[in-house]
Amino acid sequence: MRRRGRLARESEVDPFYDMLFNMLIAFVFCFIVALIAMNPKALKAGDIPSKAEFIVNVAWPDLDPNDIDTWVQDPAGNLVWFRAREAGLMHLDRDDRGLQGDVILVDGREVVNPLNQEVVTVRGVEPGEFTVNLQYYESRNGQPVEANVSVIKVNPRAEVVFYGAVPLARKGDEATAVRFSVLPDGSVANVNTLAKPLVTTPP
Repeated sequence: MRRRGRLARESEVDPFYDMLFNMLIAFVFCFIVALIAMNPKALKAGDIPSKAEFIVNVAWPDLDPNDIDTWVQDPAGNLVWFRAREAGLMHLDRDDRGLQGDVILVDGREVVNPLNQEVVTVRGVEPGEFTVNLQYYESRNGQPVEANVSVIKVNPRAEVVFYGAVPLARKGDEATAVRFSVLPDGSVANVNTLAKPLVTTPP
């Protein structure tokens, strides 16, 4: 009789432990889903660099058909541009060519991506001077283009190193957007816009 009572008592407790265990599993699942929702790109290998110290962003007006190219030189003289998308610690994420390649077919309808943007990431601290230049590579309407350039220092917190507009009048024009020096501790000094040509290969 006493044994039956003990078994009955243990069977009454079991559902409670089952419920606690199920709640724990649900909590862990929700936590993982929340992490994925907050940072989906970080889970895709190769999508973005695992670490970035500086981000250079170049944008020109939406739906502008003209092709503006970004050139960045590091202190060692490495150049990143559309024909050398990785050099030193730098990486060109995308070569945007105006409207070319921005039209895709979805269910038989043309969908246009209006954004014109190129992004270069610098994935480590390299002391010395960096130079960011723009080149008006190809004109499809003969019109001048004004591009906005920003340089963001990412670590240990986001900080705007430079933001400015760069006018380009015609095909073939090259302009220095910004030059800045990175110190050994990762801080930035000597931000200026003195001209320094980088384009060495004719379009």
